[in-house]
Amino acid sequence: MSQIPDSPSRREFIKHSAVAAATFMIVPRFVLGGKGYTAPSDQLVVASVGVGGKGESDVAAFAKTGKARIGYLCDVDDRRAAKSVAAFPQAKYYKDWRQMLDKEAKNIDAVSVSTPDHNHAIITLAAMQLGKHVYVQKPLTHDIYEARMLTEAAKRYKVVTQMGNQGASNDGVRQLQEWYDAKIIGDVHTVYCWTDRPVWPQGIPWPTTKAALPPELDWDLWLGTAPYREYVDKLVPFNWRGWWEYGTGALGDMGCHLLEAPFRVLNLQYASTVQASVGSVYVDEFKRGYFPESCPPSSHVTLTFPKTNKTKQDVTLHWMDGGIQPERPEELGPNELFGDGGNGILFVGKKGKMMASTYSADPRLLPVSRTQEVHVKQTIARVPGQAGGHYAQWVEACLAGYGNKAVSSPFEMAGPLTEALLMANLAIRGYDIQRPKATGSGMDYPGRGIELVWDNKQMKVTNFDDVNRFVKRDYREGWKLGI
Repeated sequence: MSQIPDSPSRREFIKHSAVAAATFMIVPRFVLGGKGYTAPSDQLVVASVGVGGKGESDVAAFAKTGKARIGYLCDVDDRRAAKSVAAFPQAKYYKDWRQMLDKEAKNIDAVSVSTPDHNHAIITLAAMQLGKHVYVQKPLTHDIYEARMLTEAAKRYKVVTQMGNQGASNDGVRQLQEWYDAKIIGDVHTVYCWTDRPVWPQGIPWPTTKAALPPELDWDLWLGTAPYREYVDKLVPFNWRGWWEYGTGALGDMGCHLLEAPFRVLNLQYASTVQASVGSVYVDEFKRGYFPESCPPSSHVTLTFPKTNKTKQDVTLHWMDGGIQPERPEELGPNELFGDGGNGILFVGKKGKMMASTYSADPRLLPVSRTQEVHVKQTIARVPGQAGGHYAQWVEACLAGYGNKAVSSPFEMAGPLTEALLMANLAIRGYDIQRPKATGSGMDYPGRGIELVWDNKQMKVTNFDDVNRFVKRDYREGWKLGI
């Protein structure tokens, strides 16, 4: 395939479109192709890492904007990559993202990352350090430390960033924000977010049955930063979500979609305390299962956030997964849907309540009849295409250059949001930490029944040190977060 030259004029156009438009070296698109034609110099060259499943739809969404050219595809599994490779035959294909960045950096403008959670940060930071704009699927990172590093890196390297929680571009969250700003429900003090996830295995022992490694899969590259293990069947492409070494459970999968609205509406930042209770499974008639490598089948986590410029007091946020739901509001009719049935968001204010479904869709005041009765002025600009426009918004911001066009989920917001989810996971993992009992008989669970106190500046829990090892995990030898 032909390479786009890394000429000064092109680079200047990508970073400073207003300046580049004035130079004679860029041929106007109408001269080249008539109305609707997008000249190569107007296109963002995107390299995508992880191009199967969600990555496949991400790549297609970037291309659909008409302003992005898919120049490079990268995946550790040729089977998963096959559809994207067929859809973009002109894109050069790599298995190792490190080789791709090393060889093609001068030809790439932006990088999309849609890998399992445990490899998000290392790929993203490497791209940012090369000056590439980045789009990263949710959750932003696997660890709290990684999220903080990417948040700081976005400012340091001055690149356009976006997390792939597409609901952040929906009209629904903006409607919730306008209702709240108009003081329709009064000061919010409590929020509930819940999901019916997981829909993959959790709360189970690590498989012991050996499986043949598919020849199309580079297992060592898939493991990346995680400790080495022998390949097991059905972990790829989806069930990795339920294992702590790779995924972040239901919180990582749905939390970015459900907590985004409270963060935006109430301007939440970093939580100060967190506590959890978790469900367990029965191994047999008399014994409950303890499988610390696997996320639990259900959990209820309570986070406390300090008051902000949008609240008059601290905010208590409840997270529930595995089908657990909060008590139905008394304002909701017995046959009216709570959230969307399986997932939802509920804001409790001093004067009223409002709720929404997944991705902040279908926002409603309670009782539901108020939704049509209450009218407030639209004060917040909508994103064209809503969730579908999340991709185009990022592409256009990259073309405009850092700081010139807003996006819905920049790392400035996505970083603290991700940290909150991962703090909730600290409490969940701490719940099942075992120690031998002082009597020498059996095991104790010292993390149960306590509230973890978080020192945000030091990035550590101050009253239960056992969980701090999960704040920043150790990468496998040969892998390093290039700070």
